[in-house]
Amino acid sequence: MVVFKVGCCGFPVSRSRYFKTHSLVEIQQTFYKLPSKKTLARWRNEAPENFEFTIKAWQVITHSPSSPTWKKCGIKVPDELKDKYGYLRPTKENFEAWNIVEEAAEILGAKIIVVQTPPSFNYTDENFNNAIEFFSRVAKKTKFIIAWEPRGTWLNNLEKIREIIEKTGIIHCIDPFIKDPAIIGHTVYLRLHGRDKRWPNYKYKYTDEDLVELKKKTFRYGSVGAKEVYILFNNVYMYNDSLKFKKLLSIED
Repeated sequence: MVVFKVGCCGFPVSRSRYFKTHSLVEIQQTFYKLPSKKTLARWRNEAPENFEFTIKAWQVITHSPSSPTWKKCGIKVPDELKDKYGYLRPTKENFEAWNIVEEAAEILGAKIIVVQTPPSFNYTDENFNNAIEFFSRVAKKTKFIIAWEPRGTWLNNLEKIREIIEKTGIIHCIDPFIKDPAIIGHTVYLRLHGRDKRWPNYKYKYTDEDLVELKKKTFRYGSVGAKEVYILFNNVYMYNDSLKFKKLLSIED
């Protein structure tokens, strides 16, 4: 039997309201600037016991210090150390940052950490090798499921994504309207960023036809081996879109 879990990337409404209508959320704050342990513990305590958190990994691991979003991360990096951070480089600095991410996941009781690399982290031999080494080392000792969402030219090199997954034991996170996961295993993690030629299109509102198509896709993943499918909406209308999709799947919270 396949379990379908539907939620949003971030809280689109107040937490108290969201907890009444959903049982899953992907925390976004952990990507920009890690919340304090006290804040994370408060969120966990506020949520119902069966509520599930997943978290997005800190950007210092995935994004270059030259990225505009780095301004929000709360740390300043000397010029001589800037090549030690981001882009999944297998460096002491990135591994230390990963340990902090795991601490946050532990406090929230999360079991999945989402690692989203930017389009600038394209498929190259160097990035391929760094991804294998970084993921191999963290996956070897972690208890968390690592869901990697590569962008850019990786989307045209699914066989390379598949190779990394097979060598490291992580899972492939993808928008199913763009491509199917490179490998469908026990856990499938989907992030929906809108539909358009200009993908991602966060202002997109999913139609009833879109959601029926999405249902067919998720059921197909179940038919070929998936036991749990996470569906996370990440668009302006994610609250209502996710509610409509939950209703389509006959999921009640």
